[in-house]
Amino acid sequence: MKFGPVVASAALLALITACGSTESGTSPSAAAGGGAGEKIGIDHPRADSDFWNSYIKYVPKMAAELKVDLMNPTNSQNDVAKLVANTQALVSQGAKVMVMAPQDTGAIASTLQQLENKKIPVVTVDTRPDKGKVFMVVRADNRAYGTKACEFLGEKLGGKGKVVELMGALSSVNGRDRAEAFRECMKSKFPGITVFEEPTEWDGGKAASMLQTRLEQNPDVKGIYMHAGGVHLAPTLQVLKAKGLLVAPEDPKHVFVVSNDGIPQEFEAIRKGEIDATVSQPADLYAKYALFYAKAAAEGKTFKAGPTDHDSTIIELPNGLEDQLPAPLVTKENVDDPNLWGNQVK
Repeated sequence: MKFGPVVASAALLALITACGSTESGTSPSAAAGGGAGEKIGIDHPRADSDFWNSYIKYVPKMAAELKVDLMNPTNSQNDVAKLVANTQALVSQGAKVMVMAPQDTGAIASTLQQLENKKIPVVTVDTRPDKGKVFMVVRADNRAYGTKACEFLGEKLGGKGKVVELMGALSSVNGRDRAEAFRECMKSKFPGITVFEEPTEWDGGKAASMLQTRLEQNPDVKGIYMHAGGVHLAPTLQVLKAKGLLVAPEDPKHVFVVSNDGIPQEFEAIRKGEIDATVSQPADLYAKYALFYAKAAAEGKTFKAGPTDHDSTIIELPNGLEDQLPAPLVTKENVDDPNLWGNQVK
């Protein structure tokens, strides 16, 4: 795999040391030189998604770049029980900080409490735990995903028609955020559009079955919103092709499709006219800043809410902080932008 250049500066204007003195203008590369050498444990959430597989491939590169003492990763395979067991194993092997991406954001609370009791900071990636202390959540604004998808489809459909929403798991904060924002936007801005909500649990097979049923019952569906291109793209294209609906955007039979993830496969589908847009989740920056914050936690540094120098904003949560990284809408107009991580993966 070949990677393009990554954002050079990862300093946070809001960075402060644990003892309270202000430290600004520090980049990850500079901070790495004085690393504490503490072991960082990391659990990957799944290996059945193109998005997460891309993230997983970025991790060792970023660990080397930041000089992070990264332990051998585990993979919980979308199973919270495995995540708990993997976390316990990594801690028993000496992990001083944990990086994880819990897919069930409610069920991880007791494990987070145990880690807090052991004074082991936790950085979560892409998902924000409902309860339990976190040092930092590295995530994009998932409500903005739903709003951007709503506005795109609403405009393409002229405010009228039917849309199928292939939702993720509502046990996940990401699924809830995207669904709630999409629903609120549609009701307020495009009340003439009927939305069929289909909770797929991030499962491609369920997505295909649900979409096929909806299209049979409502052959006049003109829009689809996929919560995750990594699991929803291939089955959606297969169903549309089988229905004779995988046609160019200018064809009257075209079904407008907007997605989330920003994987190379989505970009290729946009170029072919098979789908129309996606919101690019920054898999490269998820890996980079997850490890950056994990290293900072090991070094005793802390952060506060406010703008960063990498075009994001740290917000306060009831149980910690969240760095909301930028996630642009990608259409045929900007799909070839070399700065998009999906165009840096070969």
